[in-house]
Amino acid sequence: MNVISKLLIKNTNPLCTDIINEACTDAYNRLIFPSIEREIRNELTDTASENAMKVFAVNLKQLLMQPPVKGKTVLGLDPGYRTGCKVAVVDDTGKVLDTAVIYPTHSEKKIAESKQKLISLVNKYRVDIISIGNGTASKETEMFAAEAIKDADHTVYYMVVSEAGASVYSASKLAATELPELDLTLRSAVSIARRLQDPLAELVKIEPKAIGVGQYQHDMPQKRLGETLDGVVEDCVNSVGADLNTASPALLLRVSGLNSTVCKNIVAYREENGAFSSRAELKKVPKLGPKAYEQCAGFLRVPESKNPLDNTAVHPESYKSAKELLSLLNYSEKEIKLGKFPDISAKVAAYGSKALAEKLEIGLPTLDDIVKELSKPGRDPRDEMPAPMLRSDILDIKDLKEGMELKGTVRNVIDFGAFVDIGVHQDGLVHISQICDKYIKHPGEVLKVGDVVTVRVLSVDPDKNRISLTMRF
Repeated sequence: MNVISKLLIKNTNPLCTDIINEACTDAYNRLIFPSIEREIRNELTDTASENAMKVFAVNLKQLLMQPPVKGKTVLGLDPGYRTGCKVAVVDDTGKVLDTAVIYPTHSEKKIAESKQKLISLVNKYRVDIISIGNGTASKETEMFAAEAIKDADHTVYYMVVSEAGASVYSASKLAATELPELDLTLRSAVSIARRLQDPLAELVKIEPKAIGVGQYQHDMPQKRLGETLDGVVEDCVNSVGADLNTASPALLLRVSGLNSTVCKNIVAYREENGAFSSRAELKKVPKLGPKAYEQCAGFLRVPESKNPLDNTAVHPESYKSAKELLSLLNYSEKEIKLGKFPDISAKVAAYGSKALAEKLEIGLPTLDDIVKELSKPGRDPRDEMPAPMLRSDILDIKDLKEGMELKGTVRNVIDFGAFVDIGVHQDGLVHISQICDKYIKHPGEVLKVGDVVTVRVLSVDPDKNRISLTMRF
């Protein structure tokens, strides 16, 4: 206010100086200060929101890109107290084999019946893994399952997975279309089982904001948050690719160049004419024009195709260059049909990348992409990440002692640290100062959701359900 007075009052005049001073004071207190305060607050809020959404985006990407558990029969458990625990068995392709409801938190008689029913399903369908939702009654269900699988006639593991968004999916039109014969509550058990088999394929069916990837999500600008998270989902789907013969409409919808009508037409064509035998067959799908084909073809995979390039991220426009490359490197027709070129990187290095690119009249980045894809046809970038941590026993928070070393899975990364699942109901906190010996600005520089890490217990407070962990040894 003094600054304003000095700017406006050049000469002291006893007749008007006091009036101007009062006007300056009133203007500052009533108009200027509140306006500046709002501007600063809005700027700080916008900055905080942008930073928070970046964290949400990173967490969502890491959640979607968790490695799938392939080729396993999974039994999904959606825990509950009063209404019981919903059970769904799905085969290695995600097809529902059986469903049931058990009551592991009720009377002794109900618990015994539930155990018998669970073991019966496990043995009948040769279940490999039990997927348990982490919601209400999760701890009791986990203890029940860990005890029950000891009586199975083969080795069975279990894993606790996030059930965020499962109820949203089960009540959606998509779930009603996919699983019309199942009750709404049983659909969530199916979702919990499938999200262990292929997290990306299952989670794309749920609105990204409903997955729960950070604190204070609902305080963010919802339109901006939705755009950010939708962009992450599309990026993940396009980087992994979608199997043209098994992908759901929800997964196909996230592929660049496809809209809901075309996705439905692809599935309808598949159901009417059988599995796609090549990428080129996509052109027969109604309303999928040349432009859409050009945009989406590189992100769709056809493992059953006779052309090995159809199961890679190599775009059809680059097929000619890829075949010329294989010819220059002296691969036989038989080797090309088998689609296995494990030594292609060495051959390219021996020939010279620059010389090959000039010979093929393509850029070095394009050549590198083709070589990378041909070296591992059908590769899944998620396979390069740490495998999910499966358990066969259980710990209680009272079993934890200071100094214990345990393996755990990172469940959430936030500004001040990371929460790690170490096998008890409550996740432990690794504070940012306990993540590594060097200074880091954010835990995301070192950790990501899904990482399997070794931690040591610093302190345990069973009354407050608090576990403090360290990664510094």
